[in-house]
Amino acid sequence: MKTRLIRAIAGSFILISLILAMTVNQNWLWFTVFVGANLLQSSITKWCLMEDILTKFGVKD
Repeated sequence: MKTRLIRAIAGSFILISLILAMTVNQNWLWFTVFVGANLLQSSITKWCLMEDILTKFGVKD
């Protein structure tokens, strides 16, 4: 459950930031870079900040 939710959140953040970059300001692309860098870091270190946040909100595996 948590892994699926993390993927949905990351995908949503990327799509939202791309839409904002196209309609508001191109600087929103930095948010896309931030999300991508966090996904890469998570794959290397096996630690995910969003997972910790969801755990604190009571989301179970």
